[in-house]
Formats: sequence, structure tokens, C-alpha cells
Amino acid sequence: METTARLLDPAMLARLRRFPLRARWPVVGYVSGAHRAPFHGFSVEFADHRDYAPGDDLRYLDWKLYGRTDKYYLKQFEEETDLACYLLLDVSASMNYRSAAAEMSKLDYARRAAAALAYLVVSRQDGAGLAAFDNEVRTLLRPAGHPSHLNDLLEAIAGAEGGGKSSLGPVFHELAERLRRRGIVVILSDLLDDFQQIVVGLKHLRHRRHEVVLMHVLDPAEIDFPFDEPTLFLGLEDAVELPAEPRAIRAAYRAELTAYLRRIQAFCRSAEIDYVQMQTDRSLEAALAGYLSMK
Repeated sequence: METTARLLDPAMLARLRRFPLRARWPVVGYVSGAHRAPFHGFSVEFADHRDYAPGDDLRYLDWKLYGRTDKYYLKQFEEETDLACYLLLDVSASMNYRSAAAEMSKLDYARRAAAALAYLVVSRQDGAGLAAFDNEVRTLLRPAGHPSHLNDLLEAIAGAEGGGKSSLGPVFHELAERLRRRGIVVILSDLLDDFQQIVVGLKHLRHRRHEVVLMHVLDPAEIDFPFDEPTLFLGLEDAVELPAEPRAIRAAYRAELTAYLRRIQAFCRSAEIDYVQMQTDRSLEAALAGYLSMK
């Protein structure tokens, strides 16, 4: 399990702050900021507080909270933060895989990516939330943008565990219904599940008008298949044991993987989903900067 202290690299975050996470399409909001809003107005259901910034509407200052804390906080209401970013973290058993070529497991790599994104979002006073899942949703934190919420997010990310089988399609369907506030949905997963179920689940999220970012986390051994000697392959999500001669199946394995990746990428292009391939033996900073710089 990661610790919150290890999740964030201050030097990396300082460099990444040049690249804010921006919405591709208009978002619902009233706070002055970098994100376009499709309409003006306010709902009446209270959701959260955020720090006061010069230029904010004084009508929404919480004077009772000021009396208790001697600090200025602005009331926020449902649908009224600049941006809601949902971080969907796959904690299924296959995410625990780590080959000799990688410094960390896919899950730890994804945890650090989620933590960095959470920091970048909250530091701009936008709302970040978390859903950790395997075959069901294990943790769900609603989006918020105040500093104390970032601590809650980091603790949840560090402690997120599941270890069950992947069930991406049904989980995406469930979250599409539960995440009612439109925003950016960032999925961190190895996508080791039925392709059609994944696609239908992603379509449901897009149908709900979420902007979807698919961060595909892979171990280098899953891409290169570097095994040479006769090997007993063990299933991480079931009890399957498969003895094989790697040299005899390497070409077929790589061809299947390449075809799968092309199908995923082609679908993402057609559905206007951002696709980011991440490899756990490569720089996380480079992967995140490469994506954020294109936003």
C-alpha cells in the first residue's frame, strides 16, 4: 500500500502546474476561472465551501463560518464549481502486477497519477472526486475543491484496495448513473476485461455528457512479452495456471495485443474520448505533461 507522503512528488507537481486540466467542452459553473460555462444561474442545494478569491460575489460568503474560523469561505451549490473531475481508479487484482523491469506495480503507478491529478485540480479550486473499483465500487468521494478535501482524497487513494476480478462495464454503468453532475471522468485502468462491455460502459458515461479520459496503465512485460524460458503463467483474477513456451507464442501474443490496442484507440477517437497509454517503466511526469499540454 502506498503512503500519502510517497504519492506526491513536489518537484514534478511544480513543473506540471504549467499545464492545467481544462475541459474540452463547456462546463456548468459560476466561479470566475478558465472553464467556459453554458449558462448563468444558481441552484439552491448547498454542496461545499471554497476559499474566497478577490472578485468573487460577496453575497455567497459564509459569515457564520467566518465567525468561527476568522477566514473567508464562499458557499458553493450543486452544479456550481468550475469543474468536477472524477478519478476512477481500478483496484482489481490484475493491477497489482509488476514485472522486473518496472519500479512499481500498475496500481501504485495509477495511484500516483491519480494523486497528481487530484492535486492539480484542487490547487485551481476545482472539484476532484474519487471512485475506486474492481468488480464493484469500493470507495466513492464526491468532488470538492478545498484543501482539506485533498487530504481526504490522498488518504483514500493511498488506501484504496479491492483485489477482485475486473468488471469495468457494469461499474461504468453504475457510475454513469451515480455521477449526476457533469464533469471530466479520468479512468486509470489496465482495461483487462471484455472489450464490448468496456465500450458500452464508456458510451454510457459519454451519454451522460461527461468528458472521458482513458489512461491505460500497462506493465512493460505486458507489451514486450520478454519471457524466454518455459513459464507457468498464473492468473491474478482467477485460479488459471497456463504452462507455455514463450518463444512459440510471442508473435501471436504481440499481434493480439496490438489489435486490442488499436480497437480501443479507434473507439476512443470515434467517441471523442481522450486516450493516454501509460507504461509503468516510463516517466509519470512525461506521460501527464504530454497529455495536459495538449488540452
